[in-house]
Amino acid sequence: MGTVCCKEEPVDLLSEVELSHFVLLRSVGKGAFGKVRVVQHKGTKKLFALKYINKEKCIQMKAIDNIVSERRLLEHIDYSLIVNLRYAFQDDENLFMVLDLMLGGDLRFHLDRLGSLPEKHVQFYAAEIALSLHYLHTKNIIHRDLKPDNILLDEKGHAHLTDFNIAVQLNQKRTKPLTSIAGSLAYISPEILKKQGYSHSVDWWSLGIVLYELLYGQRPFKAKSNEDLQKSILFDPIEFPKEPKISHEAMNFIRELLNRDISQRIGVGESGFKRLKRHPWLKDTCWDILSSKTVGAPFIPDEKRSNFDPTHELEEVLLEDNPLKVKKRALQPKASTSNDDLSYNTLNMSDNQLLEQKFLAYDYTKPEENEKRAKALASSTVGSQQNRNSNRRK
Repeated sequence: MGTVCCKEEPVDLLSEVELSHFVLLRSVGKGAFGKVRVVQHKGTKKLFALKYINKEKCIQMKAIDNIVSERRLLEHIDYSLIVNLRYAFQDDENLFMVLDLMLGGDLRFHLDRLGSLPEKHVQFYAAEIALSLHYLHTKNIIHRDLKPDNILLDEKGHAHLTDFNIAVQLNQKRTKPLTSIAGSLAYISPEILKKQGYSHSVDWWSLGIVLYELLYGQRPFKAKSNEDLQKSILFDPIEFPKEPKISHEAMNFIRELLNRDISQRIGVGESGFKRLKRHPWLKDTCWDILSSKTVGAPFIPDEKRSNFDPTHELEEVLLEDNPLKVKKRALQPKASTSNDDLSYNTLNMSDNQLLEQKFLAYDYTKPEENEKRAKALASSTVGSQQNRNSNRRK
């Protein structure tokens, strides 16, 4: 008598996107807000990166606004040198974002492995990252967390910006500059630390720190405490090590990015970006076709070796209490209308409902459905605000 084999339930790929639409493959990353693994869409057979965030941890870390903001912002981004959003959905335990897959690893991985990168490589990455930043800035988006960890290479060696968790899109009606401190301290610009207001200029400063680090394997400002590091960023002169030797043009380019005078910082504004494109260090760049990725990269990642930290997969297998798998959704509980029941669990339930409502499903192949969801949410948000205002008047 033959053994009975469990068959996988058929999947309706025309329905709203969910985890069952994907084959789960290897784990490749982990961050403060979630984990990343490779997945394959069962219909198209395309490979993607699945970023998933546990709802409970998201609530505990008070990261709801960050996650929802990142999800919304990514819907408005579509650029060849950025890691773009392709799908978004949720189940009872996790929030999911399906993104372009970058098989070449991040620049932090390559920097840790090599110590520093050749100038020709860094020159190429500088040009591609500059294009990505300019694209974001034309959409009034400030990345605010540019660092080697957030620059990913594809299988052909092209650099892509990722991680928009603390990025912000400025409202066109906004007249006041930003003042909140955001980002990784070592890459934060002086104008952020001064708390006198800042805008797009901060990303160009961060690019200067990144290029210095890629070339020398160390950052230009160092200190034993965060307080001293802030002072160094604000006041210390920029010095270049004697080794490895890099060109005077490269050093000058970095100096212009790390100019504390925002009005003189290269890259800032349209005139600053034109000046950047004309800089002698980037004079041989084919700017007109660079974003098409038809220009060959100076370094092509080895497809036969892993370009990711192998411990991520081991952790998923050995240490994960609740490994990722397809689960049917439970019926969502209705919102509590009682003002008396303000227990911790009720507050948590409210946060869960907030995620249910605001972390919208997204499918890049169905733009009309995405637009309908966004309009419905905007309408309900306006209605809720009007109700709150009415209640206050009462």
